[in-house]
Amino acid sequence: MAELSSIEKPLQPSMAELLDQAAPLQSLHRGDIVEGQVMRCDSDGILVSIGHKLEGIIPAREMRLLSRFGQDQSQVGATVLVYVLDPAGVEGQAILSLDKAQGEEVWHRLQQCAEAGQGVTGTIVGFNRGGAVVDVEGLQAFVPLSQMVLSIQAGGDTAEALAQRVGEEVSLKVLEVNRRRGRAVLSERAMLREQREEQREQLFGELQEGEVRKGVVTGISSFGAFVDIGGADGLIHISELSWSPVSSVEEVVQVSQEVEVYILRVDREHRRIALSLRQLSPTPWTQAAQQFALGQLVSGTVTKLADFGAFTRVEETVEGLIHVSELSDRHIRHPREVVQVGDSLTLRIVSLDLERHRIGLSLRQVEDPEGKFEESKTD
Repeated sequence: MAELSSIEKPLQPSMAELLDQAAPLQSLHRGDIVEGQVMRCDSDGILVSIGHKLEGIIPAREMRLLSRFGQDQSQVGATVLVYVLDPAGVEGQAILSLDKAQGEEVWHRLQQCAEAGQGVTGTIVGFNRGGAVVDVEGLQAFVPLSQMVLSIQAGGDTAEALAQRVGEEVSLKVLEVNRRRGRAVLSERAMLREQREEQREQLFGELQEGEVRKGVVTGISSFGAFVDIGGADGLIHISELSWSPVSSVEEVVQVSQEVEVYILRVDREHRRIALSLRQLSPTPWTQAAQQFALGQLVSGTVTKLADFGAFTRVEETVEGLIHVSELSDRHIRHPREVVQVGDSLTLRIVSLDLERHRIGLSLRQVEDPEGKFEESKTD
């Protein structure tokens, strides 16, 4: 009995080995994407175990994207996703591709982005007459010219503008994905529009009247200038460009000019922003106390006629009024009998109310050999 018990029993297979033996053999097909483990890496390529004692080789020509994603995937023991090029291969080893597996993954992600309305990041690598060629994680996609955002000066060359952007990283929206035709169409313009809308919403949420913001003039019209203040355009009305009269917006600002603006009003309901340039400079009335005095002779230009008098800009700063009674010693019915818009005059200050921003002027009292004048009463 002792001799029988001393006989060693055969080793029993482990549960994992039994399960492995019971599992059906995996059959590979061209186009399959499978997960494997790196067994060896040398100059011939990467040897990969893909389960059930199946092995495959990734030739060097099929792992050009390896450098893009670092060398971790080539380390022994690393898990990699591979595309089956030839399941039979050579000497029982399937021919695999790391690049095509990555490409299929990118196609899948692009499709998901298109369905979810999400964006991708790519690098412009080339261009043609129709638009730009963009590299997205190793896959080449196309951005039509109509979907590009190009800065082309008057008379400029579109090809030159595209060439200057080669190598630039851009954010893009996915417009169309057709894997069967190998077609992916992207849009820079749609992404920019979406980003600006997000910035616009954020800006309207935080913008406050009375703030000072930096911006860039984006457009000019006869009634004012449009300024981008970081996601939304505001309007500087021509009357808010300067304290002095402005006959043309271009006298003060130019397109692409960087400016600091004062936030006058924020209309969140109608999405409008009113801006001002002149509010950032001292009002002429602030300096008027040091500049003007009762009885002082000043120069002025008639800007407007009314039944009761003539409005006149004094020393190119503030506007005063020549009452009809101060235009002439004789009785007149209307200021036009004495002066016209645009006339340059020498006038005497006969009333001064700086708090109410009023200056009373006189034409008839300019000649005062004794240095005396009749002070006018302001309402």
